[in-house]
Amino acid sequence: MLNKTILLTGATGFVGKALVSALHTKELRLLSRKDPQQTQGIFCQAEIDRTTDYSAYLHNVDVVIHTAARVHVMDESSCDPLSTFRDVNTAGTANLARQAAEAGVKRFIFLSSIKVNGESTSDRKPFMASDMRRPEDPYGISKSEAEELLLALGKETGMEIVIIRPPLVYGEGVKANFASLMKLVGKGFPLPFRAINQNKRSLVSVYNLVDLIKVCIDHSNAANQVFLVSDDHDLSTAQMVALMAKVQGKANLSLPVPVWCFKLAGKLFKKEAVVDRLVGSLQLDIEHTKKMLDWVPPYTVEHGFQLAAKKNS
Repeated sequence: MLNKTILLTGATGFVGKALVSALHTKELRLLSRKDPQQTQGIFCQAEIDRTTDYSAYLHNVDVVIHTAARVHVMDESSCDPLSTFRDVNTAGTANLARQAAEAGVKRFIFLSSIKVNGESTSDRKPFMASDMRRPEDPYGISKSEAEELLLALGKETGMEIVIIRPPLVYGEGVKANFASLMKLVGKGFPLPFRAINQNKRSLVSVYNLVDLIKVCIDHSNAANQVFLVSDDHDLSTAQMVALMAKVQGKANLSLPVPVWCFKLAGKLFKKEAVVDRLVGSLQLDIEHTKKMLDWVPPYTVEHGFQLAAKKNS
């Protein structure tokens, strides 16, 4: 890695920031809409879209790590969300990758999403990298289409494509539901999740995800592969809340509200998908990743939660 020139997109994002801190290379170019204000790397200002010319930034680049994306949002306001996601996640990715291949970039690492596999593994086996893509929402569809275009481009041009599909990523600076739940547990609120103890959710700390991305920069077995990633320790919702309490030195005040109450509320308020994310399962089988790359997650899930609690307190 020390002798490689790397172009990183999304340098101001959650994963991007962690990567900047972890990458040690002779030259790092940070492509984003605004200056990431980092002590290392050369700032390259640009949008990810279907028309931008990236040729000036791709000169002599060995590896592109593409983390920039229009991210999944819970309350979509666009009248045509699929088109909006496609503009950045599909067309924008394809535009950057095509120009990267033309510039002689050797490897293109794409941070995709487990949503390409689907939304839930309730009543089924954990997702595998070899499974057929079954995205259900606009974000997942846009990522799935980007993967297809990238793999086709790799076959056409010889540029090596590496695709990584993470589940929920947590750690320093994480926001949204994980951070909110961590804060509620830390404040000692009695939450109604103790009885949600039969589901299983795969998570990945940003520290494990960054470690895997670093491995994929150089590993010969990573070329033209799809990898699923997790902490390799799945948790029920009840276990997640208990671990959040433990790492913050708090009592677990979670209450045993029956699962059927949540499912009934989901039906009454037409929020079944929201409830399934709480009571259902989403598991990833990462054996392919571990075997192909001789990799194991260096951080335990408890260590990851400790760091997340410390950084988000």
